[in-house]
Amino acid sequence: MKNLFYDGFNSKLIETAFFDSLLEIPVLEAPKEIIIPKRAIPFSKLDQITDPFDMLVFYEQDPKFRDFVSVPQNFDKSLSNVKIMSTPDCSLYRDMPLWEQLANIGVSRSIGYYEQQQGKYVIPNVRWGDERTYTNVHFDIPPTFAGIPKNSIVSIGTYGCCQKKEDKYHLSAFLDAMLDYLTPSDVVVYGSFNNKYIQQYGKYTNFHVLPDWISYKRGDRYGDK
Repeated sequence: MKNLFYDGFNSKLIETAFFDSLLEIPVLEAPKEIIIPKRAIPFSKLDQITDPFDMLVFYEQDPKFRDFVSVPQNFDKSLSNVKIMSTPDCSLYRDMPLWEQLANIGVSRSIGYYEQQQGKYVIPNVRWGDERTYTNVHFDIPPTFAGIPKNSIVSIGTYGCCQKKEDKYHLSAFLDAMLDYLTPSDVVVYGSFNNKYIQQYGKYTNFHVLPDWISYKRGDRYGDK
């Protein structure tokens, strides 16, 4: 199984949340200040977090963080040293049925809201699927941006997502849509990020590129090119 298996609705995560759009996606709170992490640590390497500016991320296969997403309350003690984290990167494959893409967006926001209530500095991960997720062709707002504060900080993961021509097309279309809708002040990028994107979009936001874990351990600065 490569996808997330989410068994049941954990209503306690969002019992005090506000909701966004017709899809009623939980709304994340905007941070009071912008904090830029120094290093990105995958959930499976949780024990490697040693610095308050380390960011816990979920840019790996869903089964590695399935238990956490299902019942994050069980991990409160394990995450006691975590100060900064992204929301879970639940998969949004373009060949997924739309309902599953939407469900994974909602799950990610729900976890992010819960962790904010636990005092974490949560950076919303923005994951795109097909055009239906990052445009408002079917809904009142683009689903993948629902619940994310505007004019703030977000995180994206490019590792393994910009190899093919079709992947690069969707990445560019997503960036156009995200910068237009969310107008983020800062974008943390996990993984490789071709300099052409910085040249094209750098006047609209501040990009902060962190290497993926393998590249970091190998000593590369900006991940796989």
